[in-house]
Amino acid sequence: MSFDFDQEISRLTTHALKFAARQNMFGTEDAQPMWVADMDFAAPEAVTNALIERARHPVYGYTLPPESVYESLICWMQQRHGWAIQRDWVLLTPGVVPSINATVLALTQPGEGVIAQSPVYAPFFSAATQTGRMLVLNPLRFDGQRYTFDFGHLESCATKARLLLLCSPHNPVGRVWRKDELEQILAIARRHDLTIISDEIHADLVYPEFHHHALASLAGDATNIVTAVAPSKTFNIPGLGLSALIVPDAERRRAIAQTLDMIHMSVGNPFSLAAFEAAYRAGAPWLTALLVYLRETRDEAARFLAEQLPQIRLVAPEATYLLWLDCRALGMNDAELKRFMTRDAKLGLSPGAQFGAQGAGFMRMNIAAPRHQVMAALQRLRDAVSTLG
Repeated sequence: MSFDFDQEISRLTTHALKFAARQNMFGTEDAQPMWVADMDFAAPEAVTNALIERARHPVYGYTLPPESVYESLICWMQQRHGWAIQRDWVLLTPGVVPSINATVLALTQPGEGVIAQSPVYAPFFSAATQTGRMLVLNPLRFDGQRYTFDFGHLESCATKARLLLLCSPHNPVGRVWRKDELEQILAIARRHDLTIISDEIHADLVYPEFHHHALASLAGDATNIVTAVAPSKTFNIPGLGLSALIVPDAERRRAIAQTLDMIHMSVGNPFSLAAFEAAYRAGAPWLTALLVYLRETRDEAARFLAEQLPQIRLVAPEATYLLWLDCRALGMNDAELKRFMTRDAKLGLSPGAQFGAQGAGFMRMNIAAPRHQVMAALQRLRDAVSTLG
């Protein structure tokens, strides 16, 4: 079975966010959009076929998730990650971000501390600040090449917090946390009675030389862990908006379910359900090929940067299709850096500052596009940097 990830597929007529919002984001429509974390690749054929088959039935009314949807997730987690989850643990939700916010509302009280480990996906911050909780920052450590946890600082943060938001694998820095690192996180959480929301939406996008450990699979009874997963990033179906929370603890699960019900979070979209099940049941061969393609793109980009653009250093990703670029040697502040990327290199990248103060001087680049487009973007960046004094 072959998959053509070099195929160019125009998204200009589909109102795709990364293209349609360029004017608002960058002040121009000329910038190559490499910011929003979705892919420019066709989704697995099995997903498209499932959507077509469902569309053939001309009634698109309210829909209950069939048991086969839950079974597809249970089988995927067992086969892909070696984690045996139970049907009762699963709560379907309309996206990972809303489910994280709902979990924060359900499991903490106003004013209680919520820990985020910056630089990190920006909705982690708003999950605390917009729900009236206290944001507690536990910045990651960076040695110029690799990020690690600051366990000593986390220990002190835990004394004034109720909940920890863990990004695993990490967006934007691309770390796949080792088993021993995660076990230290678990030990701190036990000592301080912290609940952990483990956002594992990128768990399937791990490069073959690394291994993702589902946090709850390391935790024994896992009563203090809520795991967020979805096929959206894995199979390029984020616009269909369906995810799952895996919550082994009955009391926490009941509280989250009540919050979801209170704010009327619906998971009854028949197309979302069809795509979710088809992706997990039949998407594995496509994903295997995708990871090979992305790794080759990552490695070619890394060689290019090292040889032709040493002013910008790549923090080598162990997972995700996102490159975390250290641009601090260019000597620009964040506004200047964004303007340079947009105006001179004609690239629409995610400014590192949006991931917290620790992201200042960095940019995030999405490489989930045909490889020749990615390399053309890097060549344009090299040429723009060469014009600097």
